[in-house]
Amino acid sequence: MADLQGQRPNILWICTDQQRYDTVGALGHAHVHTPNLDRLCEAGTAFTHCYCQSPICTPSRASFLTGLYPSAVHANRNGAAYFGANERVRLITSRLAEAGYDCGLAGKLHLCSAWQGVEPRVEDGYRVFHYSNSPSQGYRRGNAYLEWLEAQGVDPATLFDAPPDTSPRQAGRSYRPDAPTHLHQTAWCAEKAIEFLRQPRSGQPWLMSVNIFDPHPPFDAPDAWAARYDPDRLARPLYRESDLAVQQRLGDFYFQAAPEPPGERHQRMRARYYGMVSLIDEQVGRMLDALDATGQRDNTVVIFTSDHGEMLGDHGLQAKGCRFYEPLVRVPLILAWPGRFAAGRRHEGLVELTDLAPTLAELADVPLPWTHGQSLLGVLDADMSSPRPVRDYVRCEYYDTLNMFAPHEPHRHRSCWATMLRDERHKLVVYHGCEYGELYDLQAGPNEFDNLWDTPSAREVRDRMIRRSFDLTVQSQDPGPALIGRF
Repeated sequence: MADLQGQRPNILWICTDQQRYDTVGALGHAHVHTPNLDRLCEAGTAFTHCYCQSPICTPSRASFLTGLYPSAVHANRNGAAYFGANERVRLITSRLAEAGYDCGLAGKLHLCSAWQGVEPRVEDGYRVFHYSNSPSQGYRRGNAYLEWLEAQGVDPATLFDAPPDTSPRQAGRSYRPDAPTHLHQTAWCAEKAIEFLRQPRSGQPWLMSVNIFDPHPPFDAPDAWAARYDPDRLARPLYRESDLAVQQRLGDFYFQAAPEPPGERHQRMRARYYGMVSLIDEQVGRMLDALDATGQRDNTVVIFTSDHGEMLGDHGLQAKGCRFYEPLVRVPLILAWPGRFAAGRRHEGLVELTDLAPTLAELADVPLPWTHGQSLLGVLDADMSSPRPVRDYVRCEYYDTLNMFAPHEPHRHRSCWATMLRDERHKLVVYHGCEYGELYDLQAGPNEFDNLWDTPSAREVRDRMIRRSFDLTVQSQDPGPALIGRF
């Protein structure tokens, strides 16, 4: 990497919620229209095999904001009372702010529960904090997006299928199909990002976190966007009849939607989902255009990613829960910096979202004493013709993460503790305390239909990966406070 001294870049960090890896047209996924993400790919490096560290929001976000696995920062669950920041566990945004960056946020943070409408803040480093966990949640309880609507003279109740909930605990109200695009929370996040990057700073570097709620359920893209996709022309979900038997075997572990064979409902759901992705893409274009208009593009690193994926009918599943299929744990990751990062590069090696924090720390020349991630700068370097692999493996965790959210079946579900390890060829999933496990050969069967867990010829691979997964799980834990003496 070229000398960065005196060239600390601005950082525009765009993170969506629940966006699958296969939703960027330029990366070979022609079913979705994403011209602005496509041009970002051509301007930078796209990582085609990036994995989150949990298939659920809070543990994933806590992980990539610290560069540590969710269990190491004690952020395993959605809905936790607080985020346990300490002298060793700090957000990368806090470290950058301490080093002189001006930091801002629009949208989600979700390091702990937003059940009361707004989550308690930690030392996050954000000078500007436009918080909105979801569009309709927390009416008059700290949802800056709803407050912005009212400041525009818009009654939020006119945008949703039911009035926003003043109790703040309802996060699932849908936009009405005719809701104007410019009043959507996705557009609001982009608007606040553009306001932030236009602020005068006299050379001070900035970081803007743009945390868009979409394409998270409810799948409520405006009609004008959903209509771009004909449900009958979209590819059908990945599915075999044997999938239902697999899901029934794991049925006492909570998943957000009951398994069912894919049908016409799933095709309509896919059209709405892709419509949300295209709406996101338009807003990414607005932010990129604003960087160009303000003359800041050449000194701004743009990051686009998501916290985890979405099953979207694959294997008979919708939404998220305790599974580790590729559509749920593999996410888009694109980084661009004109003249510094390789343009048009497709890196197919394994990377994790934990790798973002050490990458940003190195860019900003900020110490990061403890991380499970690895800086990506060596791969991103425009002068490197043959970038090396970053990782031999990626890890993912699900530790008692969503079991409390099963009000429709309160006695059926039990806690699930599971870990995933993936190397270049194989994926291992261990459901701890359960006789059932999964081993997939992703070269022979990339769609994860053929489970080799009980196949005698695969036993050596399975046992080797189990031992390695156990070693890595133990070695990644927090050993406690810093040492001050021999005893």
